[in-house]
Amino acid sequence: MSMSPPPGWYPDTSAPPARPVERWWDGSAWTEHRRAPEAPQGGWAQPGFGPPQAPTRVTPSAVAPGGGRGKAVALATAGVVLVASIVTGVVLLNDDDEPRVEGPVATTSEQADPPSPTSPSPTTSAPDPDPSTLVDPLNGITLPVPEGWEKADSTVGGDPTVRTPDIYDCPGEGSLCRHGTVYSRTSTATDERSPKTLAQRDIKDAADSAYDEDKIGMRPFGGIAGHEKVKEGAVAVAGRAGYLVRWRVRTEKGPGGYVQSLAFPSTVGSESVIIVRFAIDAGDEAPPLSDMDEITQGIRPVGGGESDGGAGSSVGPTP
Repeated sequence: MSMSPPPGWYPDTSAPPARPVERWWDGSAWTEHRRAPEAPQGGWAQPGFGPPQAPTRVTPSAVAPGGGRGKAVALATAGVVLVASIVTGVVLLNDDDEPRVEGPVATTSEQADPPSPTSPSPTTSAPDPDPSTLVDPLNGITLPVPEGWEKADSTVGGDPTVRTPDIYDCPGEGSLCRHGTVYSRTSTATDERSPKTLAQRDIKDAADSAYDEDKIGMRPFGGIAGHEKVKEGAVAVAGRAGYLVRWRVRTEKGPGGYVQSLAFPSTVGSESVIIVRFAIDAGDEAPPLSDMDEITQGIRPVGGGESDGGAGSSVGPTP
């Protein structure tokens, strides 16, 4: 019996023993994120349990001296064990001639499956220790959850997401929409490392994803009729030099909204660039646009502080 381990940091067996490294397992495959090992702090990984590792060479045990004599001794010992198993597993009859088994009734050469990690009971749920903060363990950051927003329990694609709790009927095709959504992901589709270039490239995809066509080919707002750039420039994020681009999007149906692409280097592992996408409706029921700035300014490295060093770590907060 086998099961896929949960996402988390696990030992990278491809690293030299003298320089141990941990690598991120996303639940189905290894990513390129690596970091120096840290002391366990109740995170995703569990001791003694991990994803598939590279095959490890096994050195056969030495053959007992004496050649054939050694083999004969081993066979004799196995025979004694087998006889003992049969004797202790004898089936006895009670007064009613019903079979009663004492001791082991069978042996098997198959090793039992290792115990699986303990899962929380589906009927109980521990309270969230910090509902005002969303943790993105893969990218090593936390995002603030503004008043009137919530953490998403589950999302398509698994991107850590903050969203508005209320839903409404989309003005175009589809069923239900939300007034605000923010999620983070790692930029892996390109080798580009410039936050400015990545934010400028991503903004159109962010707009299309929020207000044009959804994942099943529907157009909840009837498509995008046009857009205007309302903000662009460098910004400090978690002590790193980042860049953002913000558009006002007009849609064929409904009031449209605002989208923002924010790019900055991670503070962990290989310091891959993180993309945070924002979408807030322009309608009266939507949250204030200032929530975009509140979330942007409130992003922090996991563990608190501004940064643990690296390029751009001296960049201060943006006014």
